[in-house]
Amino acid sequence: MSFWQTTKRKLFRWNLIPPHKWRKPAIVLVAAIFGLGIYVLRLSNAASYLSDDPQACVNCHLMTPQYITWTHSSHREVAHCNDCHVPHDNVFNKYFFKAKDGLYHASIFTLRQEPEVIRALEPSRAVIQSNCIRCHQDQVTDAKLMSFVEHHSENRTDRTCWECHRDVPHGKIKSLSSVGYQIEPIKEYTSEEMEVIPAWLKSSMKKHKDQQQSNK
Repeated sequence: MSFWQTTKRKLFRWNLIPPHKWRKPAIVLVAAIFGLGIYVLRLSNAASYLSDDPQACVNCHLMTPQYITWTHSSHREVAHCNDCHVPHDNVFNKYFFKAKDGLYHASIFTLRQEPEVIRALEPSRAVIQSNCIRCHQDQVTDAKLMSFVEHHSENRTDRTCWECHRDVPHGKIKSLSSVGYQIEPIKEYTSEEMEVIPAWLKSSMKKHKDQQQSNK
């Protein structure tokens, strides 16, 4: 007996193959669901979430304030979104947490239930705190800090880091209406030819530079 015949028998036994008169509608329905699934994955740019690219976080507008404030912080040079917001104890936990968070964010965005100001939930707070300590272990345990920062030992064990370091790395203002939109083009949605500085401004800057050089 061939592999396909064995598989077909099992499918019939488990009632996964419909009766003959319903097979064509069932095939059309399955194909439509499959095609719609591929379309949604393509539309949402789902593959980008497997990477560590921070621009994946602004595929939808929910995280625009967080992305903008991060790009203007010192953390931009040393840490990306995943460095702070997902676990790093093992690969499985990292992608499981990303998938869980992503499904939650996608559901909130689809239902239009997103708040004006986004705040981390308790599981995310625990992960962020753990990553703060992971990256800043030397500063957290620095004996010199204990001598001139009041209650430093208690603060670093009983409170989260951002209760004191409130502007790191996203600043005070996180509202979408307050921050506005980033001028930096999102790579996934712009052509390679697109540039931030328009051609007329580049030309003017070059002319001004040439004039300065000729005056010298």
